[in-house]
Amino acid sequence: MSFAESLKKNNLSLWNKAHVKHPFIEGIQDGSLEFEKFKHYMIQDYKFLIEYCRVISVAISKSFDHKIMSFWSKLLDETLNSEMTLHESFCLDFGISKEELYNSETTLGTKSYCNYLLSTAYKYDIEYISCSLLPCQWGYDEIGRRLAKKNKTLENSFHSRWIQAYNDVEYQEITNWLINYVDSIQQKVDNKVANEIFQEALEFEYLFWESSWNLK
Repeated sequence: MSFAESLKKNNLSLWNKAHVKHPFIEGIQDGSLEFEKFKHYMIQDYKFLIEYCRVISVAISKSFDHKIMSFWSKLLDETLNSEMTLHESFCLDFGISKEELYNSETTLGTKSYCNYLLSTAYKYDIEYISCSLLPCQWGYDEIGRRLAKKNKTLENSFHSRWIQAYNDVEYQEITNWLINYVDSIQQKVDNKVANEIFQEALEFEYLFWESSWNLK
């Protein structure tokens, strides 16, 4: 079993709770998710992406291998200059203004998740940073693939558009690179610490869905 797979298996119950069985995700799949919950999610996800870019910047500064540095640099550019622009456009299409994105309050849950990723990035080396980012990248990849196969929502609904965004070849390529990188570092890290970091980030993933589902 690969190292990434072992991290997932060690936390499979929490993984399923966060990325498989959560009612927010099920609501996207069958089209029953209310727009207000989706709007809450999109605004908080925008806030998250800003801080996510800061984490990637730290990862770049701690990378000594050119190829690894190149990957993080590409991810930063795509997140900052492509994904966030698309995020804004997506929101505008469904009536969420730029003012709402910029001026809405960041929830405590979003702040806590971002602070955890940033503190991990500053404290640990690139190998552990990768473990902290894996639950988000891998989880969304799996959700996008799975929901695309089972999608029962109307074409061009916000549910369907979201699924299409994460069932994306380029996104999947990034996920595959990150999984392969994590697989390669097993002998370089304290496996217990790596698992703890992965587990904590996965818990924050679950709480992020919970926050949007409960509008908190």
